[in-house]
Amino acid sequence: MSENNINFTDDVTTSAEPSELSKFSPGLLTFAAIATGIIMLIGLFGNLLTVVALLKCPKVRNVAAAFIISLCIADFLFCAMVLPFAISGFWTRTWSHGVALCKLVPFLRYGNVGVSLLSIALITVNRYIMIAHHSWYGRVYRKHNIALMILFSWMFSYGMQIPTLIGIWGQFDYDPELGTCSIVPDEFGRSSKTALFVIAFIVPALLILICYARIFWVVHSSEQRMREHQRSQHSNPGTLNNSTVDKRSTIKDNRETKARRNEWRITKMVLAIFLSFIVCYLPITIAKVTDAHVHYPVFHVAGYLLLYASACVNPIIYVIMNAQYRAAYAAALCCPLSRLSGLTSGAYPSSPACQHVIRKTDRTSALASYIRT
Repeated sequence: MSENNINFTDDVTTSAEPSELSKFSPGLLTFAAIATGIIMLIGLFGNLLTVVALLKCPKVRNVAAAFIISLCIADFLFCAMVLPFAISGFWTRTWSHGVALCKLVPFLRYGNVGVSLLSIALITVNRYIMIAHHSWYGRVYRKHNIALMILFSWMFSYGMQIPTLIGIWGQFDYDPELGTCSIVPDEFGRSSKTALFVIAFIVPALLILICYARIFWVVHSSEQRMREHQRSQHSNPGTLNNSTVDKRSTIKDNRETKARRNEWRITKMVLAIFLSFIVCYLPITIAKVTDAHVHYPVFHVAGYLLLYASACVNPIIYVIMNAQYRAAYAAALCCPLSRLSGLTSGAYPSSPACQHVIRKTDRTSALASYIRT
C-alpha cells in the first residue's frame, strides 16, 4: 500500500487526501506503536495493581481513595479499549476496524478522559473541604454521597457525548485529516469538539486551580498560627513544664501536626497528578493548534505518546510520593488472593507489608482534628 493511499473496510468513507499519519516516517510510526504498547502494558498493570492494593488493605482507604479507584478504572479502560486501536493506527496508518468501532472507540476515548479529569477534580474538592471547611466534611462525604459523586463523573462524561454518538451534534466518524476516528462535523457542519473541550477540560481545570489556591492559602495561614503558638510556648517554658493542661495540649498539637503532614502528602500527590495530566495533554493541544499541517511530525508523535502516558503515570506518582501506597502495593503483591475475603469480614490480610500499612495508618488516624481553624 502506498503511503498516500488510505484504505478502509466496512463502508468507512475513503478519502484521497493524505492523512496526518501518512506524513510520518515509517520508522517514527513504528517507534510510536512500540512505545504505545509499552505504555499500555504499564497502564494495565499499574492501574489494576492500584485498585487491588486499595481493596486489599482497607485501613489505607479513605474518601480520596474511592475517587482514586474510579480514576484507575477509567485509565485501565483507556489502556484496554483505546490504546490497542492507537497501536493499530500507528502500525497500519489507517483504520481497518469497521464503522461500529469507528464510533465506539472515540466515544470511549473522550469519555475516559472526562472521567479522569473529573475524578481529579473530585479528589481536589475533597482535599479543599478537608482543609478549608473541615466542619462540613462528615456531612458531605457520607457513603451514598461519595457513590453519587463517582456515578455523576461517569454519567456526565459519557452522557454529554450522546448527542454526538447519535449524530445530532457532530458525529463520531473517520477523520481523513487525522487518519483515525474522531469527532467530525455532522451534515449541518456542527461539531461538539470545542464545547467538550471547554466543559470537560477547562471548567474542571479552573476548579482545580481555584481549590489549590485556596488550599495553599489555608495551609500557609495555619502554619503561621502554629509557629506563633510554638513561639509563645518557648517564651513561657515554666508554665509548660508545670501544667498538665499544657502538656496535653502539646501532645494534641503533635498529633494534629502528624495528621496534617499525612494529609498534606496526599494533597501534594493529587496536585502532582493534576500537573502530570496538564503536562500530558498540553503538548498535543499545542501541536494541533500551531502545526495544523504537520510540518514537524516528531512534535505530534511526542504529543500523542504523552497523551497516552497519562493513563499509566498515576500509579508511578503514587509509588514515588506516598509511602503508604508503596506498602499497599507490596501487600497486594505478597498477600494471597484468598485473603480478599477479609475485605468484608473485617479480618484484614496478615502479611507484614499490609500490617505495616495498618499500623502506620492507625498512627495518623486523627484526621478529625486536622487544621483547626
